Amino acid sequence: MSSPSPELEPGPTRGVSRRPAILALCLGGFGIGTTEFVAMGLLPEMSSGLGISEPTAGHLISAYALGVVIGAPTIAALSARVPRRTLLIALMVAFTVGNVASVLAPSYPTLMVARFVAGLPHGAYFGVAALVAAYLAEPGHRAKAVATVMMGLSVANVVGVPVATWIGQGLGWRSAFALVAVIGVATVAALAAWIPRLDGMPVTNPVTELGALRRVQVWMTLIVGMVGFGGMFAVYSYISSTLTEVSGLAKSLVPLALMIYGVGMVAGNYLGGYLADRALMQGLFGAMAAMAVILAVFVLAVRNPVTALVFVFLVGVAGSSLVPGLQTRLMDVAEDAQTLAASLNHAALNIANAFGAWIGGVVIAAGYGYTAPAAVGSMLAVAGLGVLAAAVILQRRAAAAAAT
Repeated sequence: MSSPSPELEPGPTRGVSRRPAILALCLGGFGIGTTEFVAMGLLPEMSSGLGISEPTAGHLISAYALGVVIGAPTIAALSARVPRRTLLIALMVAFTVGNVASVLAPSYPTLMVARFVAGLPHGAYFGVAALVAAYLAEPGHRAKAVATVMMGLSVANVVGVPVATWIGQGLGWRSAFALVAVIGVATVAALAAWIPRLDGMPVTNPVTELGALRRVQVWMTLIVGMVGFGGMFAVYSYISSTLTEVSGLAKSLVPLALMIYGVGMVAGNYLGGYLADRALMQGLFGAMAAMAVILAVFVLAVRNPVTALVFVFLVGVAGSSLVPGLQTRLMDVAEDAQTLAASLNHAALNIANAFGAWIGGVVIAAGYGYTAPAAVGSMLAVAGLGVLAAAVILQRRAAAAAAT
């Protein structure tokens, strides 16, 4: 495995400035996580309010994900020379504008555009935030610092998504995105106040960053995320209707279920950061295998409200435990193109988001019911394991060839 470039080495701006800086980065993740996942909990309300079917409303999730997929590599490459602090603030301003547009969108087509725009800064923000956190981290704690930033995404599912879902159910789905816009404004202020200048953190150039796309291990790590996460999002995209239609859970308890999922994400994020600092590849294999098993059992467990909630928690644990490891591995194998590679991780996960929402809608619309996405998802997780194994084999062969 190639060693991390100087951009990932701990910088001089530590101590007093580190904790509030990472808190500001985490707050941005909280806002992004809330807007990404709240749409999944409010699909019935959005479809009813817009006069469309629920599978059609699911395309709004795909529109946001498509924005992430396009925005992550494009912004990361074109902004390679922009100072990291300035870039973070600009990305969060764009995110806030996209959510304000979601509140004001008068129709389904305009809302599709607004969700796409809101998704554009997502991947680049997390990619740059991960690099800044790693730069500020103490030696030996890169993955933990990255996991702390990603914790905002997880905490969003404990607090942000349930609260926004509850508000959206009571005051209309637009109010949920209004809440996200307020979080965006607060994040812009926090970034401006708490992120240091980062003068010692080097910038690159578009040509160097695009060099990440020539590295086989970068692509294979991205494919692991795209394939392995598709099943999780297939389940979570339709979790509201699954719990009410199959598990028999009262609609008023859906926010509680989303909170339980969020608690699982927090636990998994912490676990993933711990494992990535100590046994990166073993942790990735374990998390992906757990995902395959949990989604397979979910098909049966979801038929009882108690076991359904238990497995909602476990899906959150397995899914989020993969993120710090994938992020860290991408930064390692990208060498001098880490901004693009780190951003591409979230593009990959949102391809999984879009694909998962799409395939979940397909099997539901085909009449297989709300348990079918979990069955398909388990098979996707197994495929992700296969890709990860192939990546390790290729890496070992390359290392052996280089040593001879």
